[in-house]
Amino acid sequence: QVQLVESGGGSVQAGGSLTLSCAASGIKPSFMGWFRQAPGKEREGITSISGDGEVIMSYYADSVKGRFTISRDNAKNTLLLQMNSLKFEDTAMYYCAASLYSASTFLAAPLSAGSFNYWGQGTQVTVSS
Repeated sequence: QVQLVESGGGSVQAGGSLTLSCAASGIKPSFMGWFRQAPGKEREGITSISGDGEVIMSYYADSVKGRFTISRDNAKNTLLLQMNSLKFEDTAMYYCAASLYSASTFLAAPLSAGSFNYWGQGTQVTVSS
């Protein structure tokens, strides 16, 4: 059974930091990512990472570039998201996602929800201004 379980969400003041974790079980995906969805808005792909070997590539949406860092611990089958300089507009439910699609499918749209086929339940991040 495939499970993605996020943790680490919470409330923080603007300018603060949080680290989200996603523990994967029943799956060892080559491609993983983080999405978020704010109330009344569409789900947004914010970052993803490819490769579970020597070549690792990461992708970032402009909205988080320079502030968020994605990484993975393959030994623990865990995905991390370090979020710094948080802004009020970062408030959203954050979802971990995993992909078993081919490399060509993933790399064609690494921040698209359609490139992922497994999802966690989400963890809430609230940033107060």
